[in-house]
Amino acid sequence: MKKQRIAWIGAIAAAAIAMTGCTSGANGADENGAETTGGTLTYLEPQTWNTLYPPQAGFYPNGGIVNQITDRLLYQNPETLELEPWIATELPEVNDDATEYTFKLREGVTYSDGTPLDAENVVKNFDLYGLGDEDRALTVSEAINNYDHGEVIDEHTVKFVFSAPSPGFGQAVSTINSGLVSNATLELTNEEFGPGNATEIIGSGPFVITDEKLGTEISFESRDDYDWAPPSLEHQGAASLDGLHYVVAAEASVRVGTVVAGQADIARQIPAPDESQFEADGLNIVAASTNGVNNSLNFRFDHPFLSDIKVRQAIIAGIDREAIVSTLFTDSYPLATGILAKGALGYTDTSEFYEYDPARAAELLDEAGWIEGADGIREKDGQKLELTFNEALPQPRSREVVTLIQEQLGELGIGVSLFAGDQAAQTAAQVDQNTIQVYHSMVGRSDFDVLKSQLSAQNRNTLLNGAADGTIHDQKLDDLLSQIASVPTAEERAKASAEAQLWAAENAYVLPLFEEPQVFGLTDKVQGFETESVGRPTFYSVSLNK
Repeated sequence: MKKQRIAWIGAIAAAAIAMTGCTSGANGADENGAETTGGTLTYLEPQTWNTLYPPQAGFYPNGGIVNQITDRLLYQNPETLELEPWIATELPEVNDDATEYTFKLREGVTYSDGTPLDAENVVKNFDLYGLGDEDRALTVSEAINNYDHGEVIDEHTVKFVFSAPSPGFGQAVSTINSGLVSNATLELTNEEFGPGNATEIIGSGPFVITDEKLGTEISFESRDDYDWAPPSLEHQGAASLDGLHYVVAAEASVRVGTVVAGQADIARQIPAPDESQFEADGLNIVAASTNGVNNSLNFRFDHPFLSDIKVRQAIIAGIDREAIVSTLFTDSYPLATGILAKGALGYTDTSEFYEYDPARAAELLDEAGWIEGADGIREKDGQKLELTFNEALPQPRSREVVTLIQEQLGELGIGVSLFAGDQAAQTAAQVDQNTIQVYHSMVGRSDFDVLKSQLSAQNRNTLLNGAADGTIHDQKLDDLLSQIASVPTAEERAKASAEAQLWAAENAYVLPLFEEPQVFGLTDKVQGFETESVGRPTFYSVSLNK
């Protein structure tokens, strides 16, 4: 069986893996003979990274790297989603209206270049992440709202001041977007944070990037002197592993076959049809929640074809979500009952708005004046009702999802086409509603702000509610989203989030499909594997059995 599977392994990935293989532990087994420390873990990633600038580490290939090399002020427990100390020795002192946060910092923390992580450096990090730098094309972190400035109180105490309440800042400093980097790294330009410069990104985390092969591999070594993990973790001190070897393996069959054959230790984004292969002895599946906005379709409602709410409602009523999930996915992908995942802060059940009813969909299209033409596609005023969806490359089976939707909506006389292209082409196309009218995406973040991050015209703007000329097409939606990030208490933020979700559902702006996990396939050599709160791999506590 293994020989057959080994034949699936692509030449590039196989060669890369062969350079490190699954090296044995350097420090030997424990007294029970069941576990070793040391060794190099080989990890297969489906996509290559495009920047290591922390505020843009939300893209999973970027975050999977940044998470290994940086620390954050606070730690968000992935099980409870509670915030805990990390580089900050305690939770911050916050004033009543959440416009001032004061953190006390650990002493003795250093970056891998030997420079200190002190108050001056921390302020410099957040002055960049909170304000951005247009001259260097470095963006503001979408996790940080209303930032004004940071202050050094003393060598190990910092204060951050905001122009308006910023209740999500405590969680923001725990995210991958707030990974702390050295003063030298903070001087880099956007281009210098990009591919080809990975070894120049200096963090204080447990691993250090030591080598990069452009677009295909990154090698890490653990820091022997690392001793500032979150106090709540059982493992402390240096990482158990000697190093990591990231290999980009775009083909799912390569990732699956390589891990199943034991030639790599772990792979991300195991396709649902392949999960059953990991039911065999010696293999495991980990499906980690992303705790944010579900895998969804976003309707660009300012486009002439989608400006009529009846058309948007018809599309929603014409899509059989249960058929999509049952055909393409497994129990790891629960049917969405709201825009947010059930485990997300602010989750509100809006499932009543997404009922499959093709007869009602046809009625709505008739009422909107779209009449079936000779070729079966509905027409109005001489134009055919044809919509283009993007292919969400980071999302699982996006092409197959759109293909099923194409069949379902085709029966109603709605033409659907898929915009094909690599990530660069998709990124360029997604900001033009004349190119992409229905945008397939998701975003993970364990804070109320995640809804704003996804839909606000000031952030990801997935609905294109904000036009290039600054026009806001639905000001009420943007106001509701801004409210989430501007009221100081959790109760007020939950209420604001629920109102924004309900508004988006009532106006048929979004169709959530399923809760998207990050699915990892691994061998049982990998012990202690965990993800951070939105599903990015964390290898600090991992050890390898022989």
